[in-house]
Formats: sequence, C-alpha cells, structure tokens
Amino acid sequence: MKAIIDTDSCIGCGLCVNDCPEVFEMAADKAVAKGPVPAGKEETCKTAAANCPVQCIKVE
Repeated sequence: MKAIIDTDSCIGCGLCVNDCPEVFEMAADKAVAKGPVPAGKEETCKTAAANCPVQCIKVE
C-alpha cells in the first residue's frame, strides 16, 4: 500500500503528520509521503487521508 499526496492541492495543515507520522512528514510547507505504508499502519493512513481538509491524499 502507498500514499500519494497531490502537493499542488496540499495546504500544509499537518493533520496527516499528526494522524500518521510513520507515513507522512512535512517538507517545507507541504506534506509528503515517506514511502510505502508500513505493515499495521494501513488503517491509520486511511484515516489520515479521510481527515485531510482538502482531500489531497490518495491511498492505493
């Protein structure tokens, strides 16, 4: 599973980093995905995507 962030749409609020720091981090003023979603963090990653206020995170 991987998370993809549309950085053009990201507003840099940091909610995804708070929800799932194992997958997301801030790079300057935008969130980025660190890499593949670690085992056991799939649901947390999906929650972070669902909580994104601009819905710029896609989980596949």
